[in-house]
Amino acid sequence: MPSTIKVEIKRQATPDSAPFTEKFEIPYRPGMNITSLLGEIALNPTDVSGKATTPVTYDSNCLEEICGSCAMLINGKARMACSALVDKLEQPITLAPLSKFPVVRDLAVDRSVLFENLKKVKAWVPIDGTYDLGSGPRQFPQVQEQRYPLSNCISCCCCMEVCPQFNDVTNFVGAATIAQTKLFNLDPAGAVLAEDRLRALAGDGGIQECSFAQNCVMTCPKELPLTEAISDMERDVFVQQVKDMFTR
Repeated sequence: MPSTIKVEIKRQATPDSAPFTEKFEIPYRPGMNITSLLGEIALNPTDVSGKATTPVTYDSNCLEEICGSCAMLINGKARMACSALVDKLEQPITLAPLSKFPVVRDLAVDRSVLFENLKKVKAWVPIDGTYDLGSGPRQFPQVQEQRYPLSNCISCCCCMEVCPQFNDVTNFVGAATIAQTKLFNLDPAGAVLAEDRLRALAGDGGIQECSFAQNCVMTCPKELPLTEAISDMERDVFVQQVKDMFTR
């Protein structure tokens, strides 16, 4: 095994400053992931030449591929830093921020576009929390089986990063938002907003922008059935548009 780990990190001090690459060489320890590697740099922030620098800024929280915050480009691929094991990566390891989101600093990016898109499709269950509503409506096991995989979305934005249609030209909402639309439309209580959600998906940047490249389903760290969700929502959006055409 190598005695050191070579890593090259694309850094950026501010959202408006020019990016630059900094190289590091870290003592090897078995079982390291990218998050622990960045932690080692923070303990002794010196580059490969021995010059003192600043710790690398990145997002991280759960350390077990649940929160979705540590998504970045690792050796050119969008994935989670906490589940990317150093022993399985070619060196030098290259780290860069997700390329389709505004950089905040170094590897940390602003992913608020996802949450704005979720607002568009009303990705929530509408309830009045001012009093006890009692038990919620029952769900058939078949519906639960459809909803559970979709509920595992961790909002990491990897699917949006690899999607060729997610760009400034199309304003495409992305696979994650479409999958969450299906999740809440299948909910017995959330279905009250189903028509509003489908109309939102038919609007600007909606489901019609999907080219079905299928990069999303191959990249998703939680293996969500994204292409299945997109196909189902395309059908439901079409049916809703036909209904609206005859009820105007």
